[in-house]
This record gives sequence, structure tokens and C-alpha cells, in this order.
Amino acid sequence: MAIDPRPLIVLAGPIHPDGKALLEKEARVVVCEDETEAGLVKTAAEAQGILFRVRPRCTESLMGACQKLKVVGRHGVGLDTVDLPAATRLGVAVVHAPGSNSQAVAEHALMLMLVSVKRTLAIDKAMRSDGWSTSRAGNTELAGKTLGVVGVGNVGRRVAKFAGAIGMRVLGYDKYVPDDEVRRRGAEPVKSLEALLPQVDVLTCHTPLTPETKHMINEKAIGLMKPSAIFINTSRGPVQDERALFEALTRGKLAAAGLDVWEDEPTSRDNPILNLENVVCSSHMAGVTREATRQAAMQVSGEMLRVLRGERPEVLVNPDVWPRLGQR
Repeated sequence: MAIDPRPLIVLAGPIHPDGKALLEKEARVVVCEDETEAGLVKTAAEAQGILFRVRPRCTESLMGACQKLKVVGRHGVGLDTVDLPAATRLGVAVVHAPGSNSQAVAEHALMLMLVSVKRTLAIDKAMRSDGWSTSRAGNTELAGKTLGVVGVGNVGRRVAKFAGAIGMRVLGYDKYVPDDEVRRRGAEPVKSLEALLPQVDVLTCHTPLTPETKHMINEKAIGLMKPSAIFINTSRGPVQDERALFEALTRGKLAAAGLDVWEDEPTSRDNPILNLENVVCSSHMAGVTREATRQAAMQVSGEMLRVLRGERPEVLVNPDVWPRLGQR
């Protein structure tokens, strides 16, 4: 029986069928259902490519155990689960799908804002139990309010455009984007987080998780905000200090929050924030739409195949690895 010469790609969890079909045109594809590192290593020991979803993390030990590995794909945008320095040391290219879920996440952030200012959850609950006697007092509008966007990238720029269309004043803080570009993306640039926070009625975070952004929204930062302000986070959970957030939401230092991401995921059912009526919660699903799921699968699959063909990918996270890969 002839041996299939095509490279082996292991999927750490299922992806959209169209993405899998794209990979299968040029590679042998195996889906690993075991979410542990040991289980993935067993399946991917001979793999040239691994496509990571949620679990396990892409660690140095995992990559080192897969001796034929050339490329690691991250299904989606975030790279905080990938040990990038280790991948570079080991000569493994890292690719992902930037922008694939930007529209989905931006829409979700807008939804969290609207649900918060319109008191949607409380009104729905009261309407179902008390009928037409539901109080009509207390709602407010986004128009005329000031939105602060932290991270004016693929998602942040879309949120800025949405907010501008509604009639909000939009301020943006992103130390890596020039002021003129921030303006082109629909926001007025602000030089520091400390200067931004006191001005906003709504703060929305769209930053990657880095040592710099971990617990960026902490007790000190919240203390600079208006007590009437609303906090929205669809980026990464550890950007927020949940203990400080809980204290602010229960002591009148912050009016409301809309959270799609959590410090520990899945967050515990005992997380006290889940009991607060002024918090709208979702389970890290902002970017999980039918459209975004397909786009992420297609985009990262195409990038992985480019590497395995010997072609430089369009988005190579660790470009220092390419001279070595090009010779292999």
C-alpha cells in the first residue's frame, strides 16, 4: 500500500468544514479530540502542522515533542496561548487569522453597550413577571455620550465607526497607532490612559493581553472614571482586575459593565460578578459567529499551507524564523 506523502496537519479541535476541506486538498488532516497536552502530542508526534483552538496551550514542551513540526496555526486572533519565543527558538512558524472576527467582536461590544444603557435584562425580567407595570424610568442614550476606545486596531476602529454613527464623541488610546491614523479610524487620539479615563461615559477595551495590559483596568484606573461610567471588555479577561471591578460595581464607583471575557476561563459559577444585576455577561463568544468561524478557519488554513509549500505566509507572527524555515 502506497504511503501518502502529503504533510500531516493535526487540528486541536474541530474547525469549520470549509477550512478542513481546504487543508485536505494538500495535507492529511487528523482531528484530536483530547484537549490535554499529552493527548495532542500523541496524535501530533509526526505532524508538520498543528492548528490550535482553545486547549491545550501551545507550549515549548509540546512543540519540542513534535520533531517534524514546521508551522503552528492559531484559530482566531489572540496569541496569548502560544509561546512565541519558544516557537522561534525551535524554528516553528506561527500564523493566525487577524481580522477574521473583527466585525463580530465589534458588534458584540456595541450590543453590550446598548444592553447596559437600555437596561435590557432588567426590563425583560420585569416585563415577564410584572407585565406592563415595568418602570420606564432610568434608560439613557448613547448619542451625545463619550466613548473611550482602548486599542484602535481591527476591532477598535469598527467600534469607533459604530459609535460615531450613533452620535457619540469617540476618543481613542493606542500607543502603537499614530495620531493621524487614529483619526482616520474614527477617534480623537488621547496620549495616555490616565488622560482618557476621566472623560468617558463608556470605556471599551480591544487590546491584546501582554504584560503591559494585564490588569490595566485596576482599582487605580477605575478610580479615575466617572461613577456613572460603563465598562465593556471583549478583548482578554486579565486586562481587568475582577476584584477591583466587583468592588467598584457594588459600591457605586462604576455604573455597569458588559463582559465577554474573564480572568479565568471558564469563569467559576461562584464568581460574584455573575450575581450583579448591573453586569451583562457572555462566555467569550463575541467572535464566535458563523461568518467569523468560517473566515478564521479559511484564513489560518491558507497560511499554514503556504508555509508547508515553502511559501512565506502573508501574516507571519515570528518573521525571524523564516530564514531557517526557507532552508528546510
